[in-house]
Amino acid sequence: MKSLPLQGRTAALLAVILPLLALFIYVALRSGPLAPILVTVVKVEKRAIAPGLFGIGTIEARYTYKIGPTIAGRVQNLDVHVGDRVKGGEILSRMDPVDLEERIHAQEAALKRAEAHLVEARERRSYAQNQARRYEQLLAVRSTSEEIVATKKHELRLAEASLDAAREELARLEADRGALLAQSGNLELTAPVDGLVAARNADPGTTVVAGQAVIEVIDPESLWINVRFDQINARGLAADLPGRIVMRSQAEKSQAGRVLRVEPMADAVTEEILAKVVFEEIPSPLPPVGELAEVTITLPALPEAPVIPNAAIKQIDGETGVWRIIDGDLRFTPVTLAVSDLDGNVQIREGLEVGDRVVLYSANALNGRSRIKIVDQIPGVTR
Repeated sequence: MKSLPLQGRTAALLAVILPLLALFIYVALRSGPLAPILVTVVKVEKRAIAPGLFGIGTIEARYTYKIGPTIAGRVQNLDVHVGDRVKGGEILSRMDPVDLEERIHAQEAALKRAEAHLVEARERRSYAQNQARRYEQLLAVRSTSEEIVATKKHELRLAEASLDAAREELARLEADRGALLAQSGNLELTAPVDGLVAARNADPGTTVVAGQAVIEVIDPESLWINVRFDQINARGLAADLPGRIVMRSQAEKSQAGRVLRVEPMADAVTEEILAKVVFEEIPSPLPPVGELAEVTITLPALPEAPVIPNAAIKQIDGETGVWRIIDGDLRFTPVTLAVSDLDGNVQIREGLEVGDRVVLYSANALNGRSRIKIVDQIPGVTR
């Protein structure tokens, strides 16, 4: 009779513990560490993709004209400023001639002296020719000696040499005078083409050396972008491919462009291929030279092949593959990748068939023994 209260208490305790244990097991299997992992699934599709290349470059001017004097001197005036539009042949600056005019006058005076020396040398040669001819005639009638005739011929040779020297001196002085006149013509710095003043490297009163650029003018119609592309993904890059250009100062819109050429020399240090990309239409207002721009080049579309999002690609023990769902179970399947596009799609060369289901995203890391639950979207994961 005394065991009945104990059995009653045991039954009551079990009545409380067993539901709690069942609830614990249910919670552990549904939301605890033993709960199935939430995954989203995608089917392998067969379709064509258009791969693309993405690169960053700087806007440059294809033609830059550095305008400066051909002789050392001082800048007398400078009539343009950075950003001004100029016309071809327009005078942009003048150089102070300093003593150039005096040097030209001195050269002209030297030319007159050389011309007088030339006339004198011609007269001496004519006189020496007459004397040599006369004494040869006298020698023929035995009225003079052979020594005197030889002396007259020697005088003739000296007169001819003096004449040649006078001619060469006159030619040298004329060349020097021509060079000075050419230098005087270069005192005016003119724009070679229609363009835009990009830089002023000197101010009035500044002394510059020969060849130093005073003004830099660019052709705004020749803007291009010097772009770098990763060598690994640059297969198929060629001239005339279309692309989109997004400048850093105008990130909200893009400009149409195309590849003008691919440079024959790559950068061996950064392992990049260089290309020149031009605008289909020069933007207005003009972007600053040196601004960074993002360039996306569209490569030719590839034939149809199995395609999955690259988010499904995993690396397990150094092997590339995907988690494939077969009869509700997970199986890691190695795959061989082909090319990908800029939208995150990648073609599969080997390992998958069209219609296979693979895991796209998972709430936790997976393994071959993981229990999964397929959902449309995992909370907190943006597709």
